[in-house]
Amino acid sequence: MTLGQLTQSEAIAQAELLLVDDEQAFCRDLQERMHSIGLQLRAASCCSEALQFLEVREVDVVIMDMQMPETDGIECLRRVKQRWPEVEVILLTGHASVQSGIEGMESGAFDYCLKPIDVPDLLGKVELAVQKALINKELKQN
Repeated sequence: MTLGQLTQSEAIAQAELLLVDDEQAFCRDLQERMHSIGLQLRAASCCSEALQFLEVREVDVVIMDMQMPETDGIECLRRVKQRWPEVEVILLTGHASVQSGIEGMESGAFDYCLKPIDVPDLLGKVELAVQKALINKELKQN
């Protein structure tokens, strides 16, 4: 299905979203909140798990924490964008670390959000990222 055939709400409702964060309680909470509005959000606890997931499942948008134990968000972002350039990545950065968010955008991230997460703000960014991911896929197919 192409972007022109979907409304904005249909596009986000059908989007494949992946959350990469090592904080299990945060993952469960965000998954529940997304599910309550009709969105499916899968979760991975680290970069290697996320990369394995991406190998077997098509994803439109990855929402990724910057601070993870084995591989930080910037390095994981680079790996994702190198292998799957059409996937859009939104970084989550804590404690007003705006510089980390800027570094992430310079490395190919679509956008970033500060933790604690403002869910409506994140949803707005996810909607825009889904639209861009669909355009990326269409361009790749042509």
